[in-house]
Amino acid sequence: MKKYVVLRSSAADARVKPGLAGTRLFETLRHAAAAPQITVERLSDKELAQARAEPEVRLVAPTMPTRLIEPFKSAAAAAAADSWGIAAVGADKSRFTGAGVTVCVLDTGIDVDHPAFAGVNLVTNDFSGDGMADVVGHGTHCAGTIFGRDVGKRIGIARGVEKALIGKVLGNDGSGSSEMLFNGMTWALQQNANIISMSLGFDFPGMVEQLTQGGMPVALATSQALEAYRGNLRMFDAIMAMLDAQGGLGIEPLVVAAAGNESRRGDNKDFRIAVSLPAAANDVVSVAAIGKRNDKLFVADFSNHMARISAPGVDITSAFPGGGFETWSGTSMACPHVAGVAALWWEALQEDGVQADARTVAAKLSATARRDVFPPDIDGTDIGDGFLTAPE
Repeated sequence: MKKYVVLRSSAADARVKPGLAGTRLFETLRHAAAAPQITVERLSDKELAQARAEPEVRLVAPTMPTRLIEPFKSAAAAAAADSWGIAAVGADKSRFTGAGVTVCVLDTGIDVDHPAFAGVNLVTNDFSGDGMADVVGHGTHCAGTIFGRDVGKRIGIARGVEKALIGKVLGNDGSGSSEMLFNGMTWALQQNANIISMSLGFDFPGMVEQLTQGGMPVALATSQALEAYRGNLRMFDAIMAMLDAQGGLGIEPLVVAAAGNESRRGDNKDFRIAVSLPAAANDVVSVAAIGKRNDKLFVADFSNHMARISAPGVDITSAFPGGGFETWSGTSMACPHVAGVAALWWEALQEDGVQADARTVAAKLSATARRDVFPPDIDGTDIGDGFLTAPE
């Protein structure tokens, strides 16, 4: 029997039938009668057919491995000055701090004792089984960029965030599964997250390798991995659509995801890979990485294209486990810049009496993105709507 993620459309009807070995991952969201329900179930072929025949079942997709989007360690030492992305997006001049906004980071955990997080109410949950400690450092780095306090220098965009949700959905080796990710998203929704930041991707090559190591022919393994990838993309699209429909109930968080680091423009200018899942899902704000050289902005060689927006992602200094700092590059570093600025816009809209939700904040991010900071011959598919800009 294989493991599947099952999406149901009604809380009232979402019951695991006899014979379906299921673990309930998604409970009613703030008593919304038609809230999406997710279970992870181990099913035989017969039980799979039964599940798909249930009238309330929207989608069934095989579980799939996930991995962090591996950053590149910068040759530059950790900057002694403020991280350059702060001023580049205008956060240094913004009077907003992200106060009152709840941000969720789904990643490799966090160093809760790092001075950059002093005074922040960190609500943690481990979905990996490895414990909350951030062995990799990736989650700590991303969280530092979003809401880290000043520690001799400024690393955080939204330093007024008082409560942050930290879901560990990737283990100590940087790997995870779609089950962990969907479980983490469920928890974030139940905790009323306003913004969810994900610098991770679905591991298509890893799934192929896993299946072939189990004795499956390469062609069949590739076909099954492709089926799982398509199924999980449809699953994300369906979940995002159902959450969008519930926006009026105040349970629609803005989901931000890194575009991916698979492109290689340095080898060939046309070697560009499109954004990967989950950034490729509908209504997810996908983020490309931008660098700065001689006061000019450029698209990072590794940054996947066709993202919605672009943000600082090269030579970004942020918190690292043990109380120190590291300077890394990647769309993983660009994604938390967008999550942090989204928190500033969330606060700004609320102050103006406008309902802050995923749609209004995403619209602000796109409407204020700048293209005039790039050379005139820049390919628009590399920068999306433009360069991230904070509210003044």
